[in-house]
Amino acid sequence: MNRRPNTELPDKHKKSNKVHAALRSPVERAISRIKDWRILLHARIIPNRLTPVAATILTPTIYT
Repeated sequence: MNRRPNTELPDKHKKSNKVHAALRSPVERAISRIKDWRILLHARIIPNRLTPVAATILTPTIYT
């Protein structure tokens, strides 16, 4: 739904935007942390094994 110019966004859309932003921000922070870890660029491990390692490392950072 597009908002018309010079009109207020309905409350239900404001609430859903807030919930969406709250869920999205930890994920974006985690992705930025992964990008900072240059060592993962040169990891010599099967990607299927690397995913749980990264998830384990990121879990405390998401919930703090």
